[in-house]
Amino acid sequence: MDAVEAAFAAHPRVGFLPASVRRRAAHDGPLRIAAGQTNSQPRTVDAMLRLLEVEPGQRVLDVGSGSGWTTALLAHLVGPSGEVVGVELEPELVTFGSIRLAATSQPWARIQQATPDVLGDPDHAPYDRILVSAEPRSLPPELVDQLGPTGRLVIPVAGWMTLVAMPGPVVTEHGPYRFVPLR
Repeated sequence: MDAVEAAFAAHPRVGFLPASVRRRAAHDGPLRIAAGQTNSQPRTVDAMLRLLEVEPGQRVLDVGSGSGWTTALLAHLVGPSGEVVGVELEPELVTFGSIRLAATSQPWARIQQATPDVLGDPDHAPYDRILVSAEPRSLPPELVDQLGPTGRLVIPVAGWMTLVAMPGPVVTEHGPYRFVPLR
């Protein structure tokens, strides 16, 4: 079992879903959680994590942490020597995700309220890895600026899963995907 498979096994999706959709946890598609947001399709999350290439000890930013599932998966990948910061705009989801994340006993990860009109967490950059689970129309330079010297950013941009790798940045596309809009 590789690291991504181990993270999925340790933190099943069902624990990050509202009771009303838990029976559909095994469905390989997005599921509504709250505030018009979704818990992403497991196959998509798997692909994003593999592109991100998270390693133990890294600092990771999870933009659009939603239910807290991706934050928990990232925390598993970085381990206790790392740090994961999830940012979420929707207050209801900050609470929902924080409660579920706390249940995973990974105190090196947290979810915080995103600041309106501020993308990511520039005050605490740089980050080794940034995962974005919402889709902008174009690549946000302010997120690229939050990457460290060998950082990687995975973000769906205008319908395409996009990887930004430093130094560079080197930008590559990795197939079509659909996400909720990044606000």
